[in-house]
Amino acid sequence: MVTAPPLVSQTVIGTRVDATSYGDACDRILSWARARMSCYVIAANVHVLTTARWDNRYREVLRNAKLVTPDGMPLVWALRLLGIPQQQRVYGPDLMLELCDRLSTTTDLSIYLYGGTPDTLQRLQANLLQTYPNLAIAGSYSPPFRQLTEEEELAHIDRIHRSGAQIVLVALGCPKQEYWMARQQGKLQAVAIGVGAAFAFHSGTVRQAPRWMMKWGLEWLFRLWVEPRRLWKRYAINNPAFVMLFVWQYVRYRLSSHPRTQDNSGS
Repeated sequence: MVTAPPLVSQTVIGTRVDATSYGDACDRILSWARARMSCYVIAANVHVLTTARWDNRYREVLRNAKLVTPDGMPLVWALRLLGIPQQQRVYGPDLMLELCDRLSTTTDLSIYLYGGTPDTLQRLQANLLQTYPNLAIAGSYSPPFRQLTEEEELAHIDRIHRSGAQIVLVALGCPKQEYWMARQQGKLQAVAIGVGAAFAFHSGTVRQAPRWMMKWGLEWLFRLWVEPRRLWKRYAINNPAFVMLFVWQYVRYRLSSHPRTQDNSGS
């Protein structure tokens, strides 16, 4: 396994976010997968960080992640303001496609799709193989929406191991997918990557925001319009909370970076 350069990170409202890129993230994931490392990757957005702010247990899950990417534009802007000026977005659904593109040119690694409905998985696999004919999809599974027993989770892990997959794409929604990945660390001999709504987007079952809205950080508005009942409370609480918390953090950052000069002249 080639040793990757150390990650540069910054804390945003109490949670570590890594300064990475699509290329860098894929390089690291492929290296970890070939080493059969048991670890997980989180694509963090405003919802993830504000949830971690109020929930110590969830914040610990993020702290133990091998990689935390800036999934949303507000996190990109935050990292730039906190001293990482060239930071770009590393969006979970796009990271999934970048990874599939890279994997389609290799023969030693395969993926497993965990999450979504049976119909979503069927459409997703068809779409992925149409775009990446050489992509090795070792298997897929749509778990029940209820809480799984320990025996069921172990059976799922055994199913993934028997498939031979070294990378598991997990789409259970936040925070369920992050808790699932954290529980499997040390048990699942593969890299788990939380990709959120990527299965729904890439299967065509849910519409994705236009790129111009993503660029300007307005993806939340499009998703609210598409799924108002499910998402209104998330955005009504999390977005204002993130803005207030980050403004306070940034004010303190600026004050500590530019301390006021004390005048000792006595005049």
